[in-house]
Amino acid sequence: MYSYVPPIDDYRFLLSEVLGFDQAMAELNKDVDADLAVTVLDEAGRMCAERLAPLNREGDEHGSQLIDGAVRTPPGFAQAYRDFADAGWAALSADPDHGGQGLPFILQLWLDEMLSAANLSFGLFPGLTRGACEAIAAHASEELKATYLSRMVSGEWTGAMALTESSAGTDLALLKTKAEPQGDGRYAVTGTKIFISSGDHDFGGNIVHLVLARLPDAPAGVKGISLFLVPKFLPGADGAFDQRNGMSVGALEKKMGIHAQPTCVMNYDGATGWLVGEAHRGLAAMFTMMNAERLMVGIQGLGIAGAAYQQAAGYAKERLQGRSADNARAPVAIIEHADVRRMLLNIRSFVEAGRALAGWTALQHDRSQHHGDAGERARSDALVALLTPVVKASFTDFGFESAVQAQQVFGGHGYIREWGMEQYVRDARIAQIYEGTNGVQAADLVGRKLPTAGGAVVEGYFALIAADVEAAGGSVIARSTCTALEALRTATAALQGADTNAAGAAAVDYLRLFALVSMGWMWTRMAQAAAQGDSPLHQAKLKLADYFALRVLPHAQGLAATIAAGEASIMALEIDAF
Repeated sequence: MYSYVPPIDDYRFLLSEVLGFDQAMAELNKDVDADLAVTVLDEAGRMCAERLAPLNREGDEHGSQLIDGAVRTPPGFAQAYRDFADAGWAALSADPDHGGQGLPFILQLWLDEMLSAANLSFGLFPGLTRGACEAIAAHASEELKATYLSRMVSGEWTGAMALTESSAGTDLALLKTKAEPQGDGRYAVTGTKIFISSGDHDFGGNIVHLVLARLPDAPAGVKGISLFLVPKFLPGADGAFDQRNGMSVGALEKKMGIHAQPTCVMNYDGATGWLVGEAHRGLAAMFTMMNAERLMVGIQGLGIAGAAYQQAAGYAKERLQGRSADNARAPVAIIEHADVRRMLLNIRSFVEAGRALAGWTALQHDRSQHHGDAGERARSDALVALLTPVVKASFTDFGFESAVQAQQVFGGHGYIREWGMEQYVRDARIAQIYEGTNGVQAADLVGRKLPTAGGAVVEGYFALIAADVEAAGGSVIARSTCTALEALRTATAALQGADTNAAGAAAVDYLRLFALVSMGWMWTRMAQAAAQGDSPLHQAKLKLADYFALRVLPHAQGLAATIAAGEASIMALEIDAF
């Protein structure tokens, strides 16, 4: 395998020439400029490349193991996590009031990209902890915040979220875990959860579970779910957290991928917990964590795609096979063959557009948190909410497709373990499933996000795209994006007020169309910036923008036609005929 190379030059280009980072930070009164941001990303990339990427293959081969009731992660993981936390990476974007560094969220998302590219299983540990911290900070009592937040933000303690049960996956109304009040502010939590990532490990320190459960007087359905903080260790008589709580690992899931990540069956046997937020309002509190995790999961797809591209491009330039197009030379590097170039360009044109869209979304997140004007905060928050299901679903769909195409570049060598490509395919697959399947994300986009503010949010987003496309003039990518945007607007109008079957039939195709237009927008912006320079990077951007315009964006028209076809053919076959 080839060594992972962090995309620092691309980050620098986006920060300095495309996304207006310095201006955005000045507007938010943050003392961070592009040079400092690149320095931070460069250090993060070095850690990912030198410390974490070398553990990825062995972690997959060894896997996490359950030995005498305790989880043992693969060799090197525990020390790598301690080094990661000690270096301050766990606290990168966290609130300084809780011990965080308060750096812009764009640096966090791009760190997540590099973590996912280098070692996806490892990246889940800090990612889930960060999401748990956000939920605790937003909803927990001051006492719980004081006890847990700073030690979780620092990485001394980690976090996990426990939603899923064997009979309650996407439909949490079926949840059965119970929480009995103990009369002193504590609750006894009893039940079994499955698919709990980072549920246990051997890193040392506490593991703080956020568990969905029902109180004895809970109403039926999702309106009767509460959220509880349930730590692995409770404070003993001397105040040290060394008393084991009533929770245990029943088994480790045997999974297709992310073998190094301990995905646990967790048993809670009267485990002591504390209510987070209001009773029966746990789902709203948990969604604070889940929305953060959905962005992170989307970035996992992006990271895998970027890493797989690097391996495939390196291999294609060295692997000799076949004859040149003019039949004059043989054998030639397979990078000369048009079909191999097509696969590589498909991957790279997604990765670089996705990286830009992730950066733009992250800047909107920072605006939603720190802008001085309440109206601007609300506007940016609505844009992040609109794009969250798009980033989660499309990045993981394109990420998996990219991993498969990169594997295809290797031919038979991609199917065996030696080159590592089949691990990318296996690891990437889960991202389309967890934190809400991509079908659920599409339904959320069409059913909940499009109608927000009477459609004003999505129309405002389209207006941003249209303005940049118009400013870019008649470039190939601008024209192609304009055409795709019109198709998206037509589809959006058709789905306003659509019934359940019509919305469900269109949702997945609509989300992909939405993503293609958004990436076309990013390529329009990148091409306009690249036209001002003459470096190899700038020249490559212009050629990639043309490729995306001519070979990828035309798929928008097919998606529009599929959406317009409606639900009749989907619903026509009787259930018994399946």
